[in-house]
Amino acid sequence: MGWQLIILSLIVLWIASLCKILHTSVSPSKTSFLSNGGDLGKKNVLLVVAHPDDESMFFSPTINYLISRGHNLHILCLSIGNADGIGNIRKRELYKACAVLKVPFQKVKVLDHSDLQDGFGQVWDHKMLAKIIEEEVSSNDIDVIVTFDSYGISGHCNHRDVHHGVRKLVHENSRSIEAWELVSTNILRKYSGSLDVWLSMLSASKYSKRAMHCLVNEQPHKSFHAMAEHSSQWVWFRKLFVAFSSYTYVNTLRKIDV
Repeated sequence: MGWQLIILSLIVLWIASLCKILHTSVSPSKTSFLSNGGDLGKKNVLLVVAHPDDESMFFSPTINYLISRGHNLHILCLSIGNADGIGNIRKRELYKACAVLKVPFQKVKVLDHSDLQDGFGQVWDHKMLAKIIEEEVSSNDIDVIVTFDSYGISGHCNHRDVHHGVRKLVHENSRSIEAWELVSTNILRKYSGSLDVWLSMLSASKYSKRAMHCLVNEQPHKSFHAMAEHSSQWVWFRKLFVAFSSYTYVNTLRKIDV
């Protein structure tokens, strides 16, 4: 009886969480992230990721939020994800996924650099990353950077290197650049799906809006459709990940202070 009550409670909470997300899609949230009002408040934003599919697996709530509010979003992917030898295929898949997420083709850049190879044993030079990202920032007049935090969601070394590259750029650049990191959660929250919406909102409410924001995915179905465009990666365990990952439903962004 006790287990049945727990399971029933989880089902009710899951349904309530989905209703919260659906309500948000009908009545968009008043979240003030990068919103100063009017066209003057529109920002040039650069999302920096390590591999094709990072944008769909982890950052789709942020992407949907920025696009729906008219911000000018650019995506820089620092590798073609060629650990499995199909880098060119994955590059094309990234462009298709970005089309689903309404990010224009010309605003998506994918690098194929000999020193930026996909893999847990591959160490990326932070100084080189900072230089590459700085060039992208300058060429597109970027105001805001969004990337991984120091753990990188999954602990992947490439994700963590990207964070440190961005942090190095923000610390050393004479121009004032605002940077935000996607907060990594513990494994229970990570696989709690839409239930984590409540915990993320509660967590973000403890901080100033200048330090942390919780972005609920107003169109979670886009996350599935975008990830499905990465057909070479769309195997059963990634389908389960997208269904049960909290990052499909909500992103918590924390300002990078240096």
